[in-house]
Amino acid sequence: MITTLDNNTALVLIDLQKGTLNAQLVHPAKGVLANAIKLIDAFRNEGLPVVIVHVNPLGAPWTKTRKQVSMIPADEEGQKAAEAKMQEDGFFTIVPEIVLQPGDLLVTKKTWNAFFETGLHDELQKRNVTGIVLGGVSTSVGVEGTARAASELGYNITLASDATTDRIASAYEHSVHTIFPRISEIDTTDAIIKMLAQRK
Repeated sequence: MITTLDNNTALVLIDLQKGTLNAQLVHPAKGVLANAIKLIDAFRNEGLPVVIVHVNPLGAPWTKTRKQVSMIPADEEGQKAAEAKMQEDGFFTIVPEIVLQPGDLLVTKKTWNAFFETGLHDELQKRNVTGIVLGGVSTSVGVEGTARAASELGYNITLASDATTDRIASAYEHSVHTIFPRISEIDTTDAIIKMLAQRK
């Protein structure tokens, strides 16, 4: 449950792009996206930073390592073919419901963690941000990966539980009920928006 929000809190939304929201998700994408947009509007109304993160992992070193399950070809030729197909399908494109405005930050990440080699931490520090509200897809991958890094960097974290979802129900449940309580507070979009107006 949310207890407070820092005066300088940023909204960080992970991978709300066509490729992730078109996947088979545990919670309807429409509801998750509607809550994300409510958060965007609330943060903009408060004059607080809005960070939109999307992922393009192709070419990243981790995609070429050995693993039991791989969704991305490891060889260079396969990655080029995959990128062309993903570009054609609009995989990397932020969904049209989210319209970036001047002042918003757009971050492209290559890994699960939006802080890794992106400059996000530096941009937040320039704005004196000490807390972040997180949402997006997938809860157990990009959202949790970003939260773990944010925790290591000392940010106060709040997870908007109804503005995030996953492809796997058990993965979502494990993240929300086991991992996030150890590194963040967790509440609904409406509770976070209410607290946002009371933070001063």
